[in-house]
Amino acid sequence: MTEERVIWEAEFNKRVTVYWLLSGAVILTATIVGIVLVPIWFLVGGFVTRRYLRTYRCTLTNRSLQVARGWLVKSEKTVPLDRITDVGLVQGPIMRMFDIEALTVETAGQSTQGALVHLAGIKDGRKFRDAILKQRDLVVGSEEDRRTGPVIAAPADQEMTATALLADICDTLRRIEDKIALDARK
Repeated sequence: MTEERVIWEAEFNKRVTVYWLLSGAVILTATIVGIVLVPIWFLVGGFVTRRYLRTYRCTLTNRSLQVARGWLVKSEKTVPLDRITDVGLVQGPIMRMFDIEALTVETAGQSTQGALVHLAGIKDGRKFRDAILKQRDLVVGSEEDRRTGPVIAAPADQEMTATALLADICDTLRRIEDKIALDARK
């Protein structure tokens, strides 16, 4: 097993805190009752969002994407690269004003709708996304090579991969089961 090594430690744009402040203010305003809390949010929210941003971590290794965040409630996820099906970038109009992007990661076998990982404010988001996808392709390619296995000499000097040989064995077993079921009916 190869040792896990860091390929890229993501950095975050500090302007994401202003985006979060505005998003919180919009949500408070939309609730009508929260309008009273908007000034308090701007006083306290700056501290909260800066502190929250300091907890953000996103590390691409040769085998996984490691994500950690949270101030009061801490969350850590390790996403194996061979499970990643999509890495997207989201940038709404307000995000474009602040030159920030959100990275989304979806995985195979994911039990929730939407992205498993959603991180706003990654610097060089496109380059980071491309690095994740490139490393994933390297890992998946090597996994695929291991799954198909070595070339095996089959009867009549035919070369078969391990996968093809297993498919052939499966077909033979089905024929045997059918013959046994037919003999049982007699």
